[in-house]
Amino acid sequence: MSEPLVIDVHGLTKNFGPKRVVDHFDIQVPKGAIYGFLGPNGSGKTTTIRMLCGLLTADEGEGTCLGFDVRKQAEQIKEQVGYMTQKFSYYEDLSIRENLDFVARMYRLDRRKQRVDQALADLGLADRQKQLAGSLSGGWKQRLALAACLLHEPKLLLLDEPTAGVDPKARRDFWDEIRRLSAMGVTVLVSTHYMDEAVQCDFITYIAYGKKLIDGPSSKIPEMVGLETWRVEGPELARLEDRLLTEPGVVQVARFGTVLHVSGTDKAALEATVERLKAEGTHRWSLQVAGLEEAFIYLMTGARDNFAGDGGKVAA
Repeated sequence: MSEPLVIDVHGLTKNFGPKRVVDHFDIQVPKGAIYGFLGPNGSGKTTTIRMLCGLLTADEGEGTCLGFDVRKQAEQIKEQVGYMTQKFSYYEDLSIRENLDFVARMYRLDRRKQRVDQALADLGLADRQKQLAGSLSGGWKQRLALAACLLHEPKLLLLDEPTAGVDPKARRDFWDEIRRLSAMGVTVLVSTHYMDEAVQCDFITYIAYGKKLIDGPSSKIPEMVGLETWRVEGPELARLEDRLLTEPGVVQVARFGTVLHVSGTDKAALEATVERLKAEGTHRWSLQVAGLEEAFIYLMTGARDNFAGDGGKVAA
């Protein structure tokens, strides 16, 4: 990582009652990176991000965020953080401009009109500034929420499931804006369980049930896991899937529409199985570059639920 580190923490741990929700988490995040926190619902992603940015105090561990101690200087960190929650939390009976002006007043920001005008322009909201927030579609509400987060010109942006419930075009526009902010040096932490969001990130950390399973550049994650993947298409895929799960070298089979992705970590054993099945001539096989979704499924297979036997309670 050639850029200076915005976040450098070690051993962050959080307990809620008797349950350990985040277990000795380490991470280093360079300036301007888009860092994805990927994992299933209840894996501890949001709790981890909140600890990194001073919104929640860790029970154990140490480190810095934006040059401040994450456990002792939370107030200084929060002043430089923009936080966009999953749930829309602005006033639906106020217009877009009125919402932004209210936020700017609440935080006693200087250059209030200039900041609101700039946010409206940057997020493409100027033409709709008089429209009531309650009448906006999910994509436009998302833009308003992001604009409000940026009013105080934060150095670090937290996005918690940012595009849940919005259409593909709005999602693409949103990510264009996030990349623009990243290019300007804003560091972005994204909590998600959507693969199409994960691939937008420069780096990814997989979290399952409070534990970090792996982290690194998003393009390198499948290679780091060590998966070999074959694509197979043809008739009676359900029957083939059942058969494959009993074959040597096969550790997982994932269905993607009308094809199967067959993966394993023992390359020689998997290739021997594929060659034998190829010879039967019933299906079409091709080597497939393993993707994030295959890696995610593989990592989750060996993860243990830290809330198992606790009545289904989960961590954010």
